[in-house]
Amino acid sequence: MVTQYIYGVPVETFAVVKEVAHGTELPCFSWEKNMTFTCPLGKEDMVYGLGETMRGINKRGARYISFNYDDFRHRDDMPSMYGSHNFIVVDGEKTFGAFFDTPAKVVFDIDSAGNGLLSVACESSDLRLYIVEGESAYSVVKEFLGIIGRSFLPPLWAFGYGQSRWGYKTARDISRVAAKHREAGIPLDYICLDIDYMDRYIDFTVHKRRFPKMAAYVKMMLEQGLHLVPIVDAGIKIEPGNAVYEEGVQKGYFCKNQDGRDFQAEVWPGMTHFPDFMRETVRAWFGSQYRFYTELGLEGFWNDMNEPAIFSTESRKKNAPPDAERGDPDQPGRHIADYKDFFHRLDDGRRISNYKVHNVYGAMMTKASGEGLEKLLDKRYLLFSRSSYIGAHRYGGIWTGDNESSWRMLRQNVYHMPSLNMCGFLYSGADTGGFGGNTSRELLLRWLAVSVFTPLMRNHSAIGTRKQECYRFRGTEDFQSIISLRYRLLPYLYSEYMKAALRQDMLIRPLAFDYPDDEKARRIEDQLMVGEGIMIAPILEKGVNGRIVYLPEPMTEVRYSGGSFTCMDVGAGERTAMAPLNTVVFYIRRGKLVPVGKAVSNTAEMDLLDVELLGSGTSYEQYVDDGSTKECSLDRCVVRRP
Repeated sequence: MVTQYIYGVPVETFAVVKEVAHGTELPCFSWEKNMTFTCPLGKEDMVYGLGETMRGINKRGARYISFNYDDFRHRDDMPSMYGSHNFIVVDGEKTFGAFFDTPAKVVFDIDSAGNGLLSVACESSDLRLYIVEGESAYSVVKEFLGIIGRSFLPPLWAFGYGQSRWGYKTARDISRVAAKHREAGIPLDYICLDIDYMDRYIDFTVHKRRFPKMAAYVKMMLEQGLHLVPIVDAGIKIEPGNAVYEEGVQKGYFCKNQDGRDFQAEVWPGMTHFPDFMRETVRAWFGSQYRFYTELGLEGFWNDMNEPAIFSTESRKKNAPPDAERGDPDQPGRHIADYKDFFHRLDDGRRISNYKVHNVYGAMMTKASGEGLEKLLDKRYLLFSRSSYIGAHRYGGIWTGDNESSWRMLRQNVYHMPSLNMCGFLYSGADTGGFGGNTSRELLLRWLAVSVFTPLMRNHSAIGTRKQECYRFRGTEDFQSIISLRYRLLPYLYSEYMKAALRQDMLIRPLAFDYPDDEKARRIEDQLMVGEGIMIAPILEKGVNGRIVYLPEPMTEVRYSGGSFTCMDVGAGERTAMAPLNTVVFYIRRGKLVPVGKAVSNTAEMDLLDVELLGSGTSYEQYVDDGSTKECSLDRCVVRRP
């Protein structure tokens, strides 16, 4: 059961799409007039949720701040990241969920002082609070997913392997990357285009010298089974002759500064204006701009810099000291004044600063893009974003931003996945291998072994770092083998994703959700459930070839190496699982089946029905379609038997 409590005049975030009952007497929390909500925690209570935040799956023992921020230095004590997902689940003496639906800053103090107190401080007095009741943490999450709407449904090719790097500057660079993957026998479905494909980093342009005859080039790549996925940034370049800029100014579609002029901020193309995504007419206008890309034959996109990221403004020059140095310890390295200096006009007529609706800016860009693409394309599209808020999951996925090439961030990738699933974001993943820094062969192989099981599987790195395409490393056959596993598992992974989305369920879960009565399983955070049948226990440490794995029940251990599966039934309890760098080990639950397909070069070659079944079950419900149709339903499931 879900109950809504309304305070003040909330700003519409579009996070909740289902009507729920209104309550008058707030349970679970005590409420103070300064919009602080408090709740005592039992000694053994666990707290889940918050989507994209640092630290483990159990969020207890730390303080988190919902205020979207572009900071690539992902420290364990980092208070917030690119997205804000204000949903928590308390699991213990009392089990319930709470969603603080406000686009303004929220501070979650989850027993950081060890005093057994959960405190949620909302900066705005205008919000909706949803209390979600259920018998278990998992049932609470499913109730919540039921009110926020179905997750984004990408095409089949979006589940293939993707290659990206900030630094691919020309069509020749892209063609070389594609050719090298083919030569190495490494499957590949798409290549992302970072900012260098644009004319001087201007949205809705293509650099004519670097990418001549773009439509013909896109068509040629599609004939090879490869999609191109361009980046789109939030800021619109201020430049006479830029048609998007000129129309936006003429129609008043940009955010304003204090005195009513169009707000200016420097980002990659120089000085830009920010579209006022809080308004429906502006979202429709911005979404229609994607016609520039779809007419070139493009069907996938990634939205970036939409927190929004700001290098400088008219009043603040680059490298000015951040607000934290002026007395705000909650905002390390931030220029909060930037967000207080520009304004939106809401559809209800209110004028409001970005600071007060900051956390939904990127989500509204995703909504605008998704709704535009829905009109422009007669098939499913790929869209993922850096900044996000609950509700954006209906229009696109997310990647977890500019991480680093470190074992710590590989582990964080594992923590992020179930937490994001709890907030509706099924299509998600990290920059495999790490974006910043220089990855190693060992780290990249171990990261690939995790990304095999995440819906978004993209190798992405920054200019100036070691080039980390898999074919550049010795022992290329090891990389080829692990990526081939992704494709062989796609009949299962695609099916489980589509069923989870259509049933408004989680795809990737902590063990605690599937084994709530197993106290040992409840405490494990480095093993995850993927779909109904698979458990993964990845190696997340440098220099080791095995790990201790806990099996809550007897399972089938599956080892994949050199293109072959080896299966062995194993008993419950702890066991040592050895996995050299060229081997991926995963587990199939007792009584479950996993369909695996043939090795292919890309999803265009895949036959989802040509499978063999691994495991000990008697039947498997497999979702099968053409991978692109918009009309998706569970009627497309077929029962497979050994």
